[in-house]
Amino acid sequence: QVQLVESGGDLVQAGGSLRLSCAASGVIVSINAMGWYRQVPGKQRELVARIYSGGSTQYADSVKGRFTISRDNGKNTVYLQMNSLKPEDTAVYYCNGNGWWGQGTQVTVSS
Repeated sequence: QVQLVESGGDLVQAGGSLRLSCAASGVIVSINAMGWYRQVPGKQRELVARIYSGGSTQYADSVKGRFTISRDNGKNTVYLQMNSLKPEDTAVYYCNGNGWWGQGTQVTVSS
């Protein structure tokens, strides 16, 4: 059974930082492309960042230079370090791996 459990969402002021975690079971993060997505009410879920099995990464233009995706193979966990947060980053953030989704974690950035 696959489980992706996100954590780390919080309320933060603009300019602040958060680190999201996605603890995976049933899917090995080192050999699967793992991604972070976000969604706000009334809008489609959008890709934020992705890390591939070889370690290469991909980012949405809106977060380039501010967010960093990484993984800890020993902990089978994927992270999203978010710096210089903006109010428009407010969303529910979801982890995705091998077609499976976590339950999401809320990030709220106040102005």
